[in-house]
Amino acid sequence: MRTVVAKFGGTSVMDADHFRKVREIIAQDECRRFIVVSAPGKRFPEDPKVTDLLERAWQQTTEGQDTEETVVLIRDRFFGIMEGLQLDFPLEAEIEKLRKLLRSSPTLDEVVSRGEYLNARLMAQFLGFTFVDPEWCISFDENGKLDPVLTRRTLSAALRPLSNAVIAGFYGTDLTGRIHTFSRGGSDVTGSLVASAIGADLYENWTDVPGLLAADPRIVPNPKTVRFMSYRELRTLSYMGASVLHTDAVLPVSDTDIPVNIRNTNHPEDPGTTIVRKIPRETAKDPIVGVAGQNGMSVLQIEKVMVSDESGFSAIILDILKKRQLPFEQCLTGIDTVTLVIRSSLLSSCRDELIEEIREQLNPDFLGVKENLSMIAVIGEMGAENSNANVRILTSLIQAGIPISTINQGAGKLNLLIGVPEEKYAESIRAIYSTID
Repeated sequence: MRTVVAKFGGTSVMDADHFRKVREIIAQDECRRFIVVSAPGKRFPEDPKVTDLLERAWQQTTEGQDTEETVVLIRDRFFGIMEGLQLDFPLEAEIEKLRKLLRSSPTLDEVVSRGEYLNARLMAQFLGFTFVDPEWCISFDENGKLDPVLTRRTLSAALRPLSNAVIAGFYGTDLTGRIHTFSRGGSDVTGSLVASAIGADLYENWTDVPGLLAADPRIVPNPKTVRFMSYRELRTLSYMGASVLHTDAVLPVSDTDIPVNIRNTNHPEDPGTTIVRKIPRETAKDPIVGVAGQNGMSVLQIEKVMVSDESGFSAIILDILKKRQLPFEQCLTGIDTVTLVIRSSLLSSCRDELIEEIREQLNPDFLGVKENLSMIAVIGEMGAENSNANVRILTSLIQAGIPISTINQGAGKLNLLIGVPEEKYAESIRAIYSTID
């Protein structure tokens, strides 16, 4: 029998009604044997996520404030699920454990992990599945970095003997038993780790959207859903701001060629978006799968006549950045120029000192910084090989009167990166999207 790992995000497990939707989805395919859940998300726009409430409680206890009002809000969220499903669950005992934890000078990770823990306990009881606590089988090192080798071994040992299980997302422990969490959205990573460890045939990621959209719906009305894309395309879209799937969630499954299917819990009949290493030849593939971007960028431009003839010029620049632990997004070189794209938030604290150091070491003919830029990525492995696609994209920006600061396409031809003024970001996204077939 095939094995499917299904991860359900916060909006898919926000209340009792959504728990029932999850059960219906699982009942439709007996291969959905291993379920990963997040903490309950927002039920309406003003509603706080349970993780946010837990973070608030931790902040209150570190500042010596009373946490009881916040703890009651957390208790009420889980009580609503428990009562709505008529579950016999020791919630009051678990909430008392949370109170004791808050009195023990806990870490933030320890506190916020309780949202996934309690929700997974409830889901396991509701489905009649075995509950698996990631404290037992997702391993971090003492620095809070995932240990993928040990995690794969322990997850496999914990899950393979089971016919069905619910696993709490988002956290694990180091060898001392201290809890560590992934960054927000990290339940995606847990699901991917589970799928890889048991050699699943498919990793389903259930959320509140129909799949991965070709553009931000807050900017482009009703953007199309991408039916198929590659792991590399998804990684790039996630890095550039698309928020359907956690950036690191692709790595464990891509290493083992497990397809990822992003689906909508509220419309399970929709096929969603399927991500694979290589699209089958007989499958229609969009030349450009999406456009995404990031604001808050700065461009550092260094000019010196015949800089390409000076051995080590670029290496000195990169060494200066390395010593300052200042990462860059892009590095573009020309005959007389080196251009670096750096996040403005990182550059602002050392801008003047960095410029002075570059002047002293390299004596450039020109050194300048352009701020308030956005970097937009037009992503598609097939589209990048099509010169007509690039022409249409750049023409759309020119016709819209949008100035272009930088253009970069690497040798891999996965995406076209374009720098535009930050105030023109949304207009640029709409202009580029209009060229997507």
